[in-house]
Amino acid sequence: MKTSTLQVLLLLLLGVGVTANAQVQKKRKLVWSDEFTTNGLPDSTKWSYDIGRGCPNNCGWGNNELQYYTKERKENARVENGKLIIEAHKEKMEDANYSSARLVSKNKGDWKYGRIEIKAKLPAGKGIWPAIWMLPTKWEYGGWPHSGEIDIMEYVGYLPDSLFATVHTGAFNHVKGTQVGSSILVKDLSTAFHVYAIDWSADKIIFLLDGKEYHRFVNNKSGSEAWPFDKQFHLLLNVAVGGNWGGKFGVDDAIFSQRMEIDYVRVYQ
Repeated sequence: MKTSTLQVLLLLLLGVGVTANAQVQKKRKLVWSDEFTTNGLPDSTKWSYDIGRGCPNNCGWGNNELQYYTKERKENARVENGKLIIEAHKEKMEDANYSSARLVSKNKGDWKYGRIEIKAKLPAGKGIWPAIWMLPTKWEYGGWPHSGEIDIMEYVGYLPDSLFATVHTGAFNHVKGTQVGSSILVKDLSTAFHVYAIDWSADKIIFLLDGKEYHRFVNNKSGSEAWPFDKQFHLLLNVAVGGNWGGKFGVDDAIFSQRMEIDYVRVYQ
């Protein structure tokens, strides 16, 4: 079969593209990771805990969530068979009727720019609200939302086929109804592992599912109210119960316990 000049040119261009992409991948350096290889409590050199109900008056971390976040309690957070398990239970815990865990990498894993990848399988059921997200380490532009929030993955159990990616800033946030985000339909979020990731640079944050872009937030160069993402951020992993969004249609107590399983966390720069 003869190859036309046009076909040859296309093949050459494709080769250049593949080479360029390989060079970009090669330049990335793994700077932080957890592969969850040792059973027991999460690695204390990499993870700390947010504890309790949040806020001064038990406000459910500002979202009217129903869980109590525990510290160093294997029932709620443990490494098991190569996976990090964050598990929510229906049980009385302090002043709450549910227990769960919220792990944070603050002051143990903090980054400005990079590719952050988390391979995870999500919990399921009405009232469950897992998240993989990032907050500023030093809040240099002021309290929420002025210093920013990056929601790499959010999911609510009453929308089992929907995945959400969102950013919050002083100019763009859900209190004003101006938050910037996207959603994508995925059929097996609670039955299969997927890789949730962002590529974050000085110009933009690209959100990816299994390596494919589905949302992008671009720096419009108007200042920190629109783009506070030029400071260090850290990672949060949690499973919430109920709340303004997760509990919009109530909580089905028959679903518990529910777990988010995380195969790895990797940060490249």
